[in-house]
Amino acid sequence: MKRLFLLIALICLSSVLFGQDIFGKWKTVDDETGDVKSIVEIFEKDGKAYGKVIELFRKADEVQDPHCTACEDDRKGSRILGMEIIRGLENEDGEWEDGTICDPKNGKIYDCKLWLDEDDPNKLNVRGYILFLYRTQAWFRVK
Repeated sequence: MKRLFLLIALICLSSVLFGQDIFGKWKTVDDETGDVKSIVEIFEKDGKAYGKVIELFRKADEVQDPHCTACEDDRKGSRILGMEIIRGLENEDGEWEDGTICDPKNGKIYDCKLWLDEDDPNKLNVRGYILFLYRTQAWFRVK
């Protein structure tokens, strides 16, 4: 009986510990309107974090299959749906940094940092910055 209890406790503990990472699907929210804009899937490749747009939420009067016409790198002209917008983030003590994020709306590429909110592991802080100027958005885990 003790072994069964210990096994169940270890399984529960491991799911809590390993469920607290940045990987998975996240809802992006418009800062001004509060509307959900997209779902971004963050995944690991070669020890670094990457993220791609896997779903878009568009209004009826918006282009339903937009392309990144403002992008100036290899993403220029690419569909936003399926686009890799986060690239090459490295884990530094629970924060992922030293990579980039692309805003497909304006084509700009920013240095990027991601970290889970201390109080809510289902909230991801996403910071794009140039030098000392930055903007931080909250993304929310898709359950």
